[in-house]
Amino acid sequence: MGRMKVLLTQDVANVGLAGEIQSVAGGYARNYLMPRGYAILATKGALKQADEIRQAGIRRRAAERANAEAQAAVISQHKLLFAARTGENNRLYGSVTSADIAEELGKAVGFEVDRRRIQLEHPIRDLGIYDIELRLVPEVAAKFKVAVVREGEGWAEAEARAATPVDKGDIEEARENDFE
Repeated sequence: MGRMKVLLTQDVANVGLAGEIQSVAGGYARNYLMPRGYAILATKGALKQADEIRQAGIRRRAAERANAEAQAAVISQHKLLFAARTGENNRLYGSVTSADIAEELGKAVGFEVDRRRIQLEHPIRDLGIYDIELRLVPEVAAKFKVAVVREGEGWAEAEARAATPVDKGDIEEARENDFE
């Protein structure tokens, strides 16, 4: 059927922003964008609405950004503590995942946190203090701290552990020197 010109009524990822006229595949427009109310056919009447839709989009993005910045300010004041069971070398039995962090952060701040927005490359498997970033909207991120401690420990122990780095090479050297 070819391409159709549509007027986006909402921001659509990888297509465009509200109020823009885009040329998209006909099937995509008819089966996805239009039934969901993301776009309308770019007729003369619709073009008159384009500016209005564009302004509404700008206002909505500004509001989302302001809301995200307010949330970021709240989040960045939080420090989360995870007590975990550990084995040798301070390795955890199990791990602390982005879902765990999202759940705890959500409880702490009082609003839902999407785990997919937490920038964590892989689950945390060691004791320590970690700087975590939460991407709220593309241009707003919040940074907060997560401490993973042994059961029964708190921030003081986590900070003490972070302040005294242990170099495994030094331990080996010390052991060798004991036998000289």
